[in-house]
Amino acid sequence: MIRVLTTITLLVKLLARTIVGPFTAALWASMLMTFSWAADPNVLPSWNDGPTKTAIIKFVEAVSDKTDSRYVPQERRIATFDNDGTLWVSHPFYAQLEFAMARVHELAPQHPKWKSTQPFQAVLENDQAALSKLTEHDLAEIVMVTHAGMSPQQFEAIALQWLEKALHPRFKVRYTELVYQPMIELLEYLRANGFKTFIVTGGGIEFVRAFAAETYGIPRWQVVGSSIKNKFKLVDGKAQLERLPEIDFIDDGPGKAIGINSHIGLRPIAAFGNSDGDIEMLEYADSGKDAHFEMMVHHDDAKREYAYTCDTKVGRLCKGMELAKERGWVVISIKNDWKRIFPFEK
Repeated sequence: MIRVLTTITLLVKLLARTIVGPFTAALWASMLMTFSWAADPNVLPSWNDGPTKTAIIKFVEAVSDKTDSRYVPQERRIATFDNDGTLWVSHPFYAQLEFAMARVHELAPQHPKWKSTQPFQAVLENDQAALSKLTEHDLAEIVMVTHAGMSPQQFEAIALQWLEKALHPRFKVRYTELVYQPMIELLEYLRANGFKTFIVTGGGIEFVRAFAAETYGIPRWQVVGSSIKNKFKLVDGKAQLERLPEIDFIDDGPGKAIGINSHIGLRPIAAFGNSDGDIEMLEYADSGKDAHFEMMVHHDDAKREYAYTCDTKVGRLCKGMELAKERGWVVISIKNDWKRIFPFEK
């Protein structure tokens, strides 16, 4: 349907330019742009009609239309998405942090000193007051200890086992069921129009690779994320990698632009985030020569999901809201722009 409408649009544009003049041509083009998305209920069906949905579709149509001055060749149509809070739920804690804490409990019998050593004691005792005060260093220590000492394949298997069983504390479903249906539709819509979609996450690259293909339709080689160091070794003459408890790369803040350059090698023309940690990724897209499009997901629906901006340590969006106004980034209101949030909702 989309391709048919695009063809009709191009034909009428040409007819209008040659017969009725430039002013009427512009009017027809504007009317057809609106018609092309409003007439097809299959285009982003979980999005409410309005300025946000219109902005997405007009951008995609423009960069896909060879007759448009904003046209971008298919090989340069790169779209990057943050994961936590952009593609799936990140509250009350990041899923990978919940996984790491579960691993602390699992590994505790092998480390008796953890019972009296912070930050592990707080995790084992489920001390909410102490947990709320954990620093980034504390969290990094938990992740390093629980994610190392095994091959990448072994780690991925453990992560998948946890994802199969672990339930979100509020919604009581698996984390992979808490993906945002409107964003899944957006990923599919972009790919249908010649975009390559990438995840660029502050989370662990191996953790997200474990479920990205099945959950988002994004292959593992199109995941950019934080990583720990690996060591090469030979075991019985066979080459293996072992994960070490040392940070290799943090794909957050400025690291997102660096990670995009290192892993993708092209500047995105569309970037989607939800927190101040995504600012540099959006700025990187915003600074390109091609037509570009940036969006921030604003969590403002406490009834159906969560509501937060500056008042959180998880997915804080403060400076990003200010920059969105200054630089013309589109802010997605979950409350106003999304008809439904999760795939399991009717």
